[in-house]
Amino acid sequence: MTSHQTDPMEGAPLIRPSTTDHPLYDSVVGACRTVFDPEIPVNIYDLGLIYTIDITPENAVGIVMTLTAPGCPVAGEMPGWVQDAVNSVAGVQAVDVQMTFDPPWGMDMMSDEARLELGFM
Repeated sequence: MTSHQTDPMEGAPLIRPSTTDHPLYDSVVGACRTVFDPEIPVNIYDLGLIYTIDITPENAVGIVMTLTAPGCPVAGEMPGWVQDAVNSVAGVQAVDVQMTFDPPWGMDMMSDEARLELGFM
């Protein structure tokens, strides 16, 4: 008899974890940092818009991202910008960018650098 139950929904993170131990991870993050929300002078990574960076052993990159608001004027274009940026990383074989609004983005998802840049700190 074990003392813990394994309920996959209980305490499961809303955001799937990234493949941070993959050798391409830092380069993919760097590429994401070259994409900016046109209305906010901070890159989308530091804004917290990139939820998951999942990299397979074959170097295919899956990105789950969001926008600051569902009605964002660049909603249709932003995934393409991210895909183009990550595609330029040496070694990346394929890029798939998925958009989600669950969980919704909030200012608490911004990095300290982004908060400082926008005057929230």
